[in-house]
Amino acid sequence: MSIDIWYILSLVGTVAFASSGAIVAIEEEFDILGLFILGFVTAFGGGAIRNVLIGLPIETLWSQGIAFYAAAAAILFIMIFPNLLSGKGRDAEVVSDAIGLAAFSVQGALYATQSHQPLSAVIVAAVLTGAGGGIVRDVLAGRKPGVLRSEIYAGWSILVGIILYFKIAKTTTDYYLLVLVVTSLRMLGYKKQWHLPVVRPRKK
Repeated sequence: MSIDIWYILSLVGTVAFASSGAIVAIEEEFDILGLFILGFVTAFGGGAIRNVLIGLPIETLWSQGIAFYAAAAAILFIMIFPNLLSGKGRDAEVVSDAIGLAAFSVQGALYATQSHQPLSAVIVAAVLTGAGGGIVRDVLAGRKPGVLRSEIYAGWSILVGIILYFKIAKTTTDYYLLVLVVTSLRMLGYKKQWHLPVVRPRKK
């Protein structure tokens, strides 16, 4: 994995998820400190969980100085210009979340494949990196985690893991296209309200 693709995916995912966390914080009427905390947790939570579970050094998370500055800038922008999202909060949240999910799912799966992990670990890395921050964000915001109920949310991360494990996507261009496709599928799923079947108890 080249440094270029690593940094680009990291920055794109970080800015997108930091923005998503900040948008949710504003919707839930968090104070300024809560806004920054939720933004940073959303941006970096998934990577931290992934590193712990697949045995990567946790220190790699703290070496992303540029990503931290980018996250802070994104959060600050949302905080200063909240009126830009007036009436568009949910749509803006889904767009930023879709971009973050796609970029971080690819990044997490690449991490695992570069470490020669089995398919199960690649899928776990893709899901946790792509959706982990969003899970923590939703829990802290008092919401049901979207990964458990929203538009086949984690399904796209699983698809990314399978594609990269079997080397269906192998080049830098393939990775960028995969991010674009997964972002589009996530947004289309939201618009069309695609859902996996829900198990309900039978009525007596």
